[in-house]
Amino acid sequence: MKDTLVLYPALGKGHLNSMIELGKLLITHNSSLSIKILILSPPNTTMQPQQEIKKLTTTFGCETFPSITFHHIPPISFPVTLPPHILPLEVCGRSNYHVNHILQSILKTSNLKGVILDFMNFSTNQITSTLDIPTYFFYTSGASSLAVFLQLPTIHQNTTKSLKDFHMYPHVPGLPQIPIADMPEQVLDREGKGYKVFLDMATSMKESDGVIINTFDAIEARALKALKAGLCVSKGTTPPLFCIGPMISPPSKGEDERGSLCLTWLDSQPRQSVVFLCFGSMGRFSKAQLNEIAIGLEKSEKRFLWVVRSDTDLEKLSLDELLPEGFFERTKEKGMVVRNWAPQGAILSHDSVGGFVTHCGWNSVLEAICVGVPMIAWPLYAEQRLNRLFMVEEMKVALKLNESNGLVSGIELDERVKELMESDRGIEIRERILKMKISAKDARGGGGSSLVDLKKFGDSWKELASCNISSPNSPFLFC
Repeated sequence: MKDTLVLYPALGKGHLNSMIELGKLLITHNSSLSIKILILSPPNTTMQPQQEIKKLTTTFGCETFPSITFHHIPPISFPVTLPPHILPLEVCGRSNYHVNHILQSILKTSNLKGVILDFMNFSTNQITSTLDIPTYFFYTSGASSLAVFLQLPTIHQNTTKSLKDFHMYPHVPGLPQIPIADMPEQVLDREGKGYKVFLDMATSMKESDGVIINTFDAIEARALKALKAGLCVSKGTTPPLFCIGPMISPPSKGEDERGSLCLTWLDSQPRQSVVFLCFGSMGRFSKAQLNEIAIGLEKSEKRFLWVVRSDTDLEKLSLDELLPEGFFERTKEKGMVVRNWAPQGAILSHDSVGGFVTHCGWNSVLEAICVGVPMIAWPLYAEQRLNRLFMVEEMKVALKLNESNGLVSGIELDERVKELMESDRGIEIRERILKMKISAKDARGGGGSSLVDLKKFGDSWKELASCNISSPNSPFLFC
């Protein structure tokens, strides 16, 4: 009977995709392992269409990775519509009954060695602890933001104030000063539901058997040094950390019509001349903001490839109706605009791309680093403002876009694009990220830091699985 690990991603295509990549990585370096991935079913098809789930689960099916299998959790219905940032947490919590039964069934039929939870599925830790299954968390962002979240219980214990009422920067070891405005909105009010979620998440991660992080030593050395020294957890011990990145999906080859058009257009552009603008699946803008972006791109006179996503109430409008009158005619020699989607990985890898305006999602940051494309940072939600701070202040691979009254002006975008593509500072950023590109390759190579940590992770679950359990209901394991 094969050793088995269960991987449990949070709701959403990005989380599922990352967990599949983790499963592929584990199988590649341990061919005798069996991976079972649990898949949450969304209560509606707008967040994660069923055809996308099917595509992801069949692409890496029995022919390519026969040791990876998928188990679909029955769908959960809700009487009300929940906001996107709350929905994944609620779906996970209400699915724990099903997950409990699935894990018990796997325990009876497989040699289950451990469970890897997406950090958003932290509530399932209660089940795995009760079942005495070694439990790890997969943190899909960087070590720097992890340091912030692990510090949150300490901040909570040391003050009665909400972060929004702080008059000083919260101190997090290994990180630059963090403006309160750069903290995730959900943690600013200690009376809010989101605050308690992050507090419980941090506590669960601290008590786990380890945290797998999609990063590598060379890009977050200071934060990782502080984390591994236990400086971000004041009470208790920091769990073992396994930095196995950069782990990104292989670039789409643009098989569909939009992808082919983008790559064909890039083929006709000079080397490193194009600025690519793409803001993730949830990065939608108002008509006013889209107009400012168009104005900035036109003023910059740089070549551009822009993926436009508008607010949902504007979906029925054509691009001509969304953008300034005459924009396409005036920029037809320099720019290309596509609606909603483009093959980001393939575009970033293209020799014609010289800059990337990004929402600072961690996967996008890693994709840019791996191909050596400098960035302009425009965070939109979640931990992305923290990511921007680290990208600009610590990693020094991006320029910061400034907002005013909730908008990034065309003038601001114009100036930052020119700075990235023309100035000495832009050259410095490009040189720095090209060095990081080499470091990323080294981390994944023979003897690289990420492969070393991957082996440590394998040794960890094998060791834990052979340990004696201290008590039937204990959340901790002792050798």
